[in-house]
Amino acid sequence: METPFTCREGSVAEAVDLAGGAIAVAKACGKSRQAVDKWIRSDQLPRTEYTGETRYAEVISELALARGKHLDPVALRANASPKKSAA
Repeated sequence: METPFTCREGSVAEAVDLAGGAIAVAKACGKSRQAVDKWIRSDQLPRTEYTGETRYAEVISELALARGKHLDPVALRANASPKKSAA
């Protein structure tokens, strides 16, 4: 069995690539490609992922698995969390 891909900080782009690209992720998540591009540029999943409103990390992980790639959704969510800004 292949070793699961463990996400590192700034890994939204890698996760999206493993899942088949921005268009595939956008379609599966019910978002626009531009929204997914924003996640990639910011290296963050949206706030709704952390309030329980969405489950994009699981969707991305499922897409990657369908392509034979293992992606840990817990690690993706942890490493792609919104960064705190200086006040």
